[in-house]
Amino acid sequence: MRILSVDGIAARASDGETEALIDLSLTGPLDPGTWVLTFLGTAREVISAEEAARIAAALQALRSIMTGGDAGDAFADIEARAPSLPPHLEAARAAGKHTA
Repeated sequence: MRILSVDGIAARASDGETEALIDLSLTGPLDPGTWVLTFLGTAREVISAEEAARIAAALQALRSIMTGGDAGDAFADIEARAPSLPPHLEAARAAGKHTA
């Protein structure tokens, strides 16, 4: 969501379709125009406009799939690469560990 206005630790924000009042306690004060990743009415982290656009495209693709459409190219960045483990699991695998 993009911050529209700020009043203390509360902000009015929009995702382009809806507006919501969000809590800024986890991010601290932010300027209008800042993009944030939100969850359950709370700004979790500041993100770039590009990241916000990718997230919006992915959410739109999921809505399309749920109504019988297709994802288009919203997931091209992950379709074009091979699956990978998180670094800590890749290090364990490389060390020969096969169980937790």
